[in-house]
Amino acid sequence: MKLGGLAAVCLAGAALASGSEGIRALSTDAAHVTGGDVLLEVSVPPGNRIMAGERDVTSVFHTDTATGKLTGVVTGLPLGKSIIRAGAASLEVNNYPVTGPVFSGPWQQPFICQTEEFKLPDGTALGAPLDANCSAATVIQYVYMPKGGATSRFKPLPNPASVPADVATTTTVTGATVRFIVRVETGTMNRGIYQNVILHDPATDPAPTPANPPRGWNHRLIAVHGSGCATGWYVQGAVEGVNPLDPERLGQGYALFTNTLNHPTNSCNAIVAAEATMMGKEHFIETFGVPFYTISTGGSGGAYTSLQIADAFPGLIDGVFIRATFPDALAIAMSGLDAHLLMHYFTVNPEGMTEKQKVAVGGYAGMQAMVDAANQSQRTDPVPNRVDIEGYLSARWNKAVPAALRYDPVTNPKGARPTVFDAARNVYGTNPETGAALRPFDNTGLQYGLHALNTGAITPAQFLDLNERIGGVDTDGNYIASRSVGDPAAIQRTYQAGLMLNGKGGLASIPVFDNATSKETGGYHYGWFHYALRDRLREANGDSANMVMWRSLPEVAENRDAEELFDRWMMAYKSDESSDAQRTKVLRAKPAGGTEGCFDKEQFIAESLDFTSQPVSGCSKLYPVYSNPRKEAGGPLAANVLKCQLKPVSTEDYSVAFSDAEMARLRTVFAGDVCDFSKPGINQVPLVTWPSFGPAPEHLVWDQSGH
Repeated sequence: MKLGGLAAVCLAGAALASGSEGIRALSTDAAHVTGGDVLLEVSVPPGNRIMAGERDVTSVFHTDTATGKLTGVVTGLPLGKSIIRAGAASLEVNNYPVTGPVFSGPWQQPFICQTEEFKLPDGTALGAPLDANCSAATVIQYVYMPKGGATSRFKPLPNPASVPADVATTTTVTGATVRFIVRVETGTMNRGIYQNVILHDPATDPAPTPANPPRGWNHRLIAVHGSGCATGWYVQGAVEGVNPLDPERLGQGYALFTNTLNHPTNSCNAIVAAEATMMGKEHFIETFGVPFYTISTGGSGGAYTSLQIADAFPGLIDGVFIRATFPDALAIAMSGLDAHLLMHYFTVNPEGMTEKQKVAVGGYAGMQAMVDAANQSQRTDPVPNRVDIEGYLSARWNKAVPAALRYDPVTNPKGARPTVFDAARNVYGTNPETGAALRPFDNTGLQYGLHALNTGAITPAQFLDLNERIGGVDTDGNYIASRSVGDPAAIQRTYQAGLMLNGKGGLASIPVFDNATSKETGGYHYGWFHYALRDRLREANGDSANMVMWRSLPEVAENRDAEELFDRWMMAYKSDESSDAQRTKVLRAKPAGGTEGCFDKEQFIAESLDFTSQPVSGCSKLYPVYSNPRKEAGGPLAANVLKCQLKPVSTEDYSVAFSDAEMARLRTVFAGDVCDFSKPGINQVPLVTWPSFGPAPEHLVWDQSGH
């Protein structure tokens, strides 16, 4: 397909376009307009005036020569609902402040501004915040790639009217040869700091508009996300966690955009990240035009943010290209809590099991891997300076948050709580007495070490002692003798919001490419998370045919063959103008090389990837994959059951014989019955796509502000 002006990409790229017959919003859904402006397409007979409320805005529209339709950016919309009219056609738009929120719920408080710390391409700071919402003036700067320079080193272009003689040229994937000059726009939206970057030569190109985008843009847009999660609360963020100035992607003609709130180390809340992505894409389209496709990419926290946004907010993202994958932030926290409880039991009962037995119970490759996993529960622990296993760091904070604002159970019980649950309290809800976020973690009925028992790795006596004494944790992360009980309503909303990745939303019908790097021996980036993602897609959709997983060595993580294959896949399915379902188009467009497999250094081995630590094939020899405590307790590989349904204790579940005394003790340990993982979890309800937690009324799950 030839990619020319706006008309060539509108129908293919405007997945979020909405409207009535005759008027469509192209930059976002008409119900979620932000910042007072929106790109519209109008197709009514000539001579009709276009009115925004009582204002005549006809003059901002121009005829697209390819379609004959009018397009234009209407600005100055008041907050709330407005009616756009053209002849007999009308469209209601709902405009929200550029500071948000739209659907993420009440603002997180406290919130620390960091515009003064954020560095622009020329090394200067964005400047002091203009208001309590951390706003800053929009700044446009230019950088360029010098001839013969390092391919990752851009230089500032202080005077866009005077282009240096040493500027390099680049030829994009669409064949345009342009000077390698990049426009960098920085500003604030949704209380975060955003940037978008695109090839644009200010000396030869006119100022960009949707009708006249930069000549070097290949009409493909990339949403980039940062990483991490720990410390991701109460700050605007002084860095984005990933540099959008990607010389290879920009040299190919791609445009990129991001926001400090798309960096989980600043904001570990996928709903806020989705809101920032929606607003950033909307603004990009209103500045440059509708992309042919939009993909989301990132590693670690950037991987799960990409997945969660694409799934819960279908139409926002057209494809996901990720690495160092987790399904969601909860997968790390929940498995970390299980491992933490095991490590606590092993610590207070050091002679109870051998190291080999402990590893069998945990499922990890070794003790160090289990320790590293256990220490990730620190992102659920708000109590400062807790003494625990080696390497454990409770109450993780960004240094920008003043100590006086931080929670302490003794000295500041009303302070801000530094946990992954409190970061998304609008979803989980709060305890009205303590102000702490409600928690979905639950280990009621869980038979830790069940697989180790059934394979003979541990004895019935060890199994009984473990499950009798394993206990749980309370809201403050303190060990308690009883099992943890997750809040039922919080569990339900976790599923509704997609904080527990579902897979049946947007991910059901877009390409997903997992460049699956992992390290089984430690560091908590383990292979089973990749397989959990694949299993969730299979469970939700019957198969994972729209997902490609390549196991890779860390040094092959930026595999260019994968990027090229993914682009061909994206272009093919987005070019399919048939009336078939999108999933059908995606599967039909999948390139022949889009098969599962792994790399032996630089050589690719095409084969199905099995979840096993045993060397049964080429890939499993190279990339054995290990388990986790809940899987070893009989749970699903998908790791998507927060609270299990229960069943009575039955001897049929065990491959070993219990004595009468042991069986009596077993029934006492599990007096409330044991997990039945053959059934869905309690309150494991479907995903609500485009979920709202206020103020947007569409798809409202609940609104803690009372709106």
